[in-house]
Amino acid sequence: GSEAASEQGQEEEVEDRLKEHMDNLLDKSAKARQAALQSLRLALSSKTLSEFLLERRLTLTDSLEKCLKKGKGEEQALAGTVLTLLCLQMGSGPEGEEVFCSLKPLLVSILTDSTASPSARQSCATALGMCCYIAAADLE
Repeated sequence: GSEAASEQGQEEEVEDRLKEHMDNLLDKSAKARQAALQSLRLALSSKTLSEFLLERRLTLTDSLEKCLKKGKGEEQALAGTVLTLLCLQMGSGPEGEEVFCSLKPLLVSILTDSTASPSARQSCATALGMCCYIAAADLE
């Protein structure tokens, strides 16, 4: 009994930290947004969080879109990586496709923007390829 309660408490703590990181994606400070993106990247790459993300995918997608649009270089690169991990977590169902379809035009735009940083373009290319492979229902 106490082991299950302890595990439940740890999970709630993880979710609270994730919510905090998601809130920080909207911070005015680029440093705070980058730190939040790095924390989310670490969390999404180390633990399956599909249930938690399912309910918050639209909020997270909107925040990532803002980071991709307004951010520069490193922030865009991190946002692309987090987007890739979000697609992986959502999988090949309608939720993953929804995330991919909403950000695909922006990814293509950054990828083809010769003034964007090479790391941002590379990250967007990876996100585009991975998300397309995982979540695109349309074969073309």
